[in-house]
Amino acid sequence: QVQLAESGGGLVQAGGSLRLSCTASGTILSINDMGWYRQAPGNERELVAMGSSNGYTTYADSVKGRFTISRETAKNTAYLQMNSLKPEDTAVYYCYAAVTRTILPRDYDAWGQGTQVTVSS
Repeated sequence: QVQLAESGGGLVQAGGSLRLSCTASGTILSINDMGWYRQAPGNERELVAMGSSNGYTTYADSVKGRFTISRETAKNTAYLQMNSLKPEDTAVYYCYAAVTRTILPRDYDAWGQGTQVTVSS
């Protein structure tokens, strides 16, 4: 089993900041990609930011320049620093990790339970 524990969501005014954390635990050999998706009511889940094991990062166009993803590989943890938040950033944010496990099957896609981010205008 692989578990992702998220924290850091909440309510913030427009222009404010929040930092999300996600820590993976369980039968982990290594983590390849690790990052965040989000889903607003009535919308599909969309990629926000992703960090690869070699340091490459990807961002949605809507968050470039405002959000920063980082990872602490030794702690199996990813962070999403969100600055200059806008009401349209309101959504449930889900942590995702592409894991190579110590058990079969090796490749496993892990998801967190989601954390609510609400930005008021």
